[in-house]
Amino acid sequence: MAKNRFYVVWSGRNPGIYSDWEVCKREIMGCKGAKYKGFPDRLSAEKAFKEGPDAYWGKDIAPVIDLAAAKERPVSPCIAVDAACAGNPGKMEYQGVFVDFGTQPPLKSNLFKSPVFPNATNNIGEFLALVHALALQKKHGWKYPIYSDSVNAQIWVRQKKCKTKLAPNAKNAQLFELVARAEKWLAENAIEVPILKWKTEIWGEIPADYGRK
Repeated sequence: MAKNRFYVVWSGRNPGIYSDWEVCKREIMGCKGAKYKGFPDRLSAEKAFKEGPDAYWGKDIAPVIDLAAAKERPVSPCIAVDAACAGNPGKMEYQGVFVDFGTQPPLKSNLFKSPVFPNATNNIGEFLALVHALALQKKHGWKYPIYSDSVNAQIWVRQKKCKTKLAPNAKNAQLFELVARAEKWLAENAIEVPILKWKTEIWGEIPADYGRK
């Protein structure tokens, strides 16, 4: 039997997908009515989280095989997002690119690029980039998977809340207005495409990377 590497929490303190069992346990232990299940791969977990617990809770389900991960290459075509921040907090910007790995060299084209925000964090940028990509796809009727190398941002998007510890102030007022708009969009729209973790350790830097390391 495949070892569980991802854990879906449908009902718990903070519903979402977790890659660490100890973290998952904190979300369900002592929580009345908690519903959760382990899955061997992220694609299975994402599919189950989107569909809800009825078809999974308390049942043995054959996992969805992530062929792209098995072959150690990303799904293509796709959208990749990333953020860059000088300082924490500091000057932050984010962007998204369309990538087709089926061409040689891979085809990459810019989809969006944010202005520079003077008092922000990288996690906020990653969160906003994901929501921007989701909204853009919804607008155009696209169905491309979205890659991000930020686990925190992916969790925040699934929980529909930017859980930053950064305090609002006069310098970042515009940023927090955008965060509020992003949270409102998530509350009013379903996530209809997969959000996947970019495997930097295998594939190198994400195509949307700013190259400032």
